[in-house]
Amino acid sequence: MTHLPLLRMGVPYRSVDVARVPDHRTREPFVEVSQANVGLMRRDLLGQAQAHAELAALPVRQLLAIASRAADEFMRSDLPLDPIAGAMQSPEDYVRQVSATTGLPWVLVRRNMEKIRGVMAEMGDVIAGLTRGLDPDVLDAGMGAAAGHAVSFYPRGHSLGVVLPNNSPGVHSLWVPAVGLKIPLVLKPGGSEPWTPYRIAQAFIAAGCPPSAFSLYPTDHGGAGEILRNTGRGMFFGDAASAKRFASDPRVEIHGPGYSKVLVAPDAADRWRDYLDVMVASVVENGGRSCVNASGIWVTAHAADLARALAERLARIVPLAAEDEAATLAPFADPDVAARISAMIDADLAEPGAIDFTAQYRKGPRLVSTGSGTYLLPTVVLCERHDHPLANREFLFPFVSVVPVSADGIPAALGRTLVLTALTDDAGLQQRLLQSPLVDRLNFGAVPTLRIGWDQPHEGNLFDHLYARRAIQRAG
Repeated sequence: MTHLPLLRMGVPYRSVDVARVPDHRTREPFVEVSQANVGLMRRDLLGQAQAHAELAALPVRQLLAIASRAADEFMRSDLPLDPIAGAMQSPEDYVRQVSATTGLPWVLVRRNMEKIRGVMAEMGDVIAGLTRGLDPDVLDAGMGAAAGHAVSFYPRGHSLGVVLPNNSPGVHSLWVPAVGLKIPLVLKPGGSEPWTPYRIAQAFIAAGCPPSAFSLYPTDHGGAGEILRNTGRGMFFGDAASAKRFASDPRVEIHGPGYSKVLVAPDAADRWRDYLDVMVASVVENGGRSCVNASGIWVTAHAADLARALAERLARIVPLAAEDEAATLAPFADPDVAARISAMIDADLAEPGAIDFTAQYRKGPRLVSTGSGTYLLPTVVLCERHDHPLANREFLFPFVSVVPVSADGIPAALGRTLVLTALTDDAGLQQRLLQSPLVDRLNFGAVPTLRIGWDQPHEGNLFDHLYARRAIQRAG
């Protein structure tokens, strides 16, 4: 069986304690993953300052060149998988392995690979966006000038600890720029998706990055907490219930559910059919697994007609084999999770005020099992009021609520929103949205919610999270 070791500041290590991750289709063990205990991590984390010193010794421009080479290594090269046993991983091995343990179709794995490659290759533009165009030499010298003023920045900690999810490989592109910002990484991978952070680390090491910049510790919930408590800054990816544990810690940036939405404002309401493709793409791309997938379409008119048209389009999507290039849906790695989610939706549908419009178009139940795995079929629910339990919900498959909203209820009625695609040319409404603390990323016009400009911050600014600005003056 394939074994995936720990990375202890870049050094592979086989642990006595292992977790066996199954193939989502056969439920047979597929990979054996070394597990890190709290004592081992505590000892290793005493070396954070040294790891930071090794990475910080390299100029930012050199790190950007390394990232560019790492992009090619990640996408094209055979990289170490288990160096202790001499096992290597080709790009196609990686695609099959991610698919086997997560259920993601091959075509979606490859798209996520390209997303990660793009961030690595264009890291200079990414960091320019995060730093608002700061000369990277300022981070090398610790001080410099910006807009004619003296500036100085210092790192808030010696490392970034990241507790990672299983939902989609593309999410890993959010922490990758830390390398270019001279901050080592301490990563806790998702239980069924250790492949991507491991391959990214090996790609950077192959490109000339100091190995000590990467520690990878598969571990349990207690170990995840240990990482976040003992690293200078942290990022946590997880559901709302899990995120509560760290919500009060300002050192930890929380990445929970997105509740991303498309808003069809009054001036666009009669033209909703013109935007149907944008809505479908926002809901279904990447298998509906991302926090930037739209889980709500909020409309000021024609809610039932829009829900019906959207349901008819989404009902055409059916399960296909993982290797099928037309595959859009991803099966659930754990069939029990799919069953619980479907039961939750049905329980909420029992409350008056919501209708499953896809039920009349799909042939059979929402929960289906095939030779490729267990799926939840796309679901469109019309909610008659914005406080219905299904009006602002998010699930790991193409689920969307269509919710009527009054013009004067925007944006307050929408609630917390990671990405909002606002279909409106109304300057007054645009200004209300620009002033709203409820909306993180804002798209005006026909921009799918999943389209990301990497020169723009996404769910927080990584540079501001990792660096603080100090006042600085010179005599004379």
